[in-house]
Amino acid sequence: MNDKNKNKILVTGDRPTGNLHLGHYVGTLQNRIELQDSYNCFFLIADLHMLTTHQDKVGDLKENIVELVIDWMSVGLDPKKSCFYLQSMIPEISELAVLLSMLCSVPRIQRIPTLKEKITAMNLNDNYSLGLLSYPVLMASDILAFNASTVPVGEDQLSHVELTREIARRFNSTYKEILLEPEPLISKNSRLVGTDGQGKMSKSLNNSIYLCDSESVVKKKVMKMFTDPNRTSADIPGKVEGNPVFIYHDIFNDNKEELLDFKERYSKGKIGDVEVKTSLVRSINNFLDPIREKRMEILKNKEEILDIIIEGSKKAREITKINLELIKEAMSLKLK
Repeated sequence: MNDKNKNKILVTGDRPTGNLHLGHYVGTLQNRIELQDSYNCFFLIADLHMLTTHQDKVGDLKENIVELVIDWMSVGLDPKKSCFYLQSMIPEISELAVLLSMLCSVPRIQRIPTLKEKITAMNLNDNYSLGLLSYPVLMASDILAFNASTVPVGEDQLSHVELTREIARRFNSTYKEILLEPEPLISKNSRLVGTDGQGKMSKSLNNSIYLCDSESVVKKKVMKMFTDPNRTSADIPGKVEGNPVFIYHDIFNDNKEELLDFKERYSKGKIGDVEVKTSLVRSINNFLDPIREKRMEILKNKEEILDIIIEGSKKAREITKINLELIKEAMSLKLK
């Protein structure tokens, strides 16, 4: 990264469905902390996207929006360096989504892997909303409304960036060459396995360690973590590769000499799970301690969070207004 990227617009964000967890940090937040010093970053609070799967769970929405920003700031995202904005406060994004939907077929959207996953996970069969079906186009609008050049994503989100690039190309060839084809910026660690070992860490699966968890909660969750199911006692050699406890150790344990010793003894059946997990509890809590401290500072001025969102949304809207006008003019939707 270098200073020349500071003029390039980067867009990414999260849905306000509850507090963020270690999987979010490893998959996206860690990357954003570095990117905010290199790019002109716009961080999206995706409340419209939240409605595609949680349309009946809006009672806590306002609090979740505030909590999301607190989580961002507690890990080091800075509203003085980047723009935090609320999706629903930028009507240009929604209007652009309608326009872009004319350029994308239903079968093309239905090939998006994450859409298929959501429909299957929610057991919807063919009974899903139009909003859920069209959310990949809304995501493209999130990006193209800013004419962003860069989109940080995990590997599972690459299909969304590719769809956005296809829509941009089709727009440019049909109307006028004004939209950039955004480049994906792939996270080093796009997924973190859940504490149950059954898939990625997820709020809905209740297998997460949250950034706001207390020391005692972290200890409780780690001590219950899935390990090697074939290892029924400490004297049985265990599997290190793919073992969730060691995956977490690799990421959060800074004492590499200790970790190497754990792995060697574990594979020989010379160490118990309790010792390995106790060390992991310490490592994760050491990692979370400064985040907890920052969170406490932010909570002293919690009322400022809404101001940050409102001001950021105003700034974001200024850009999207200009871009939407250019797009509508190219589509002959402006009367001169």
